[in-house]
Amino acid sequence: MTAIVVTGLGIISSIGNSADENRESLMCSRGGISKNNNFFSRYSTLLPFGEIKKSNDELIEELNANEKGVTRTSLLALHSIQEAIEDSKLTLNQISSSDTALIGASTVGGMCLTDQLFIDATTASNGSEYLSSYDCASVMLYLQNRYKMKGIVNTINTACSSSSNAIMYGARLIKSGLVKRAIVGGSDSLSKFSINGFNALHILSSDLCRPFDANRSGLNLGEGAAFLILEKEEDCKGKKVYAKLSGHANTNDSFHPSSLSDDGQGPFLVMTQALESASIDASSISFINAHGTATENNDEVESVAMRRIFEIVPAFASTKSYTGHTLGAAGAIEAIFSIFNIVNQEIYSSLNYTSPIEKTGLVPNLKYCKSSVQHVMSNSFGFGGNCSSLIFSKN
Repeated sequence: MTAIVVTGLGIISSIGNSADENRESLMCSRGGISKNNNFFSRYSTLLPFGEIKKSNDELIEELNANEKGVTRTSLLALHSIQEAIEDSKLTLNQISSSDTALIGASTVGGMCLTDQLFIDATTASNGSEYLSSYDCASVMLYLQNRYKMKGIVNTINTACSSSSNAIMYGARLIKSGLVKRAIVGGSDSLSKFSINGFNALHILSSDLCRPFDANRSGLNLGEGAAFLILEKEEDCKGKKVYAKLSGHANTNDSFHPSSLSDDGQGPFLVMTQALESASIDASSISFINAHGTATENNDEVESVAMRRIFEIVPAFASTKSYTGHTLGAAGAIEAIFSIFNIVNQEIYSSLNYTSPIEKTGLVPNLKYCKSSVQHVMSNSFGFGGNCSSLIFSKN
């Protein structure tokens, strides 16, 4: 069986503008959730967000992204994919080759400019330069054009599990022999569209989110982007290899449009199948990067599912307490955090926690520490019950 390995990482989030900066924040238990500076809505002064502190103008200048109609979601994607490509030392010929796939994810995409598009459509006689950006696939199409890619390009939107599924899809393309390498990840920016939507569900917290806490009051939205380079192990002689993608699974319990079943059947099945895919026992997992949104439903259900699977639940934490919930980018961001666990033999803390959920009594890891880490499970659960689990292992 072909082993799929990770040879490049790129990330930008509210806790750092690079892989090194993100890891430093995790080591220092330093969160990035605060009031907004770059994005304004009626909720900007009322709710905390995981906002990246670079403005659009700064990103455009830094990335030389002067094309018309480029949105913040695309700028964040370009920032992180550029770092991943440089980290993996891919050449321009390799990137544009037909045997390189680009599989990305986004839930917001160009909808971050809904207001601008409306204004342009009603006042500008020539329409709007952002019209094409409104397409869900616009972010990956922008990257495809930027890098002159000729291989398979696809966009996945399965809500919060989107970029985990992009990683899985890229791995399957490699295993099937359709491509030699895959650039996989996701990007989402803060927008009025998503903020108003989540606010309508009454699941946004006015305080810093508290994953797995008995008194949790909802999630904090964030923005970010992350991309990984996947390749076959036999093609990577002499290259830096971070970790193996040893297992993955996706299930859909279709229980409710925005909730998981009380018995955690979706999370239970996906974690179980991911373990089977990796050919390891539950006891082999060293750490779980939990989905951990800090919503009433998710944290209790994920805890119930972990209790069902693990005789002794391993150390776990939710890094959304650092970055906020970055939606379509969350799976890829947390995949990179899981790889940090393995490469540096360390586990991170869950922030803002005070007391356990009464039903399960589980306590997340509360302090950064060095630890022996062999296998890390990273969970991403989306609306509609679309659940994904990735397992990364020491190479």
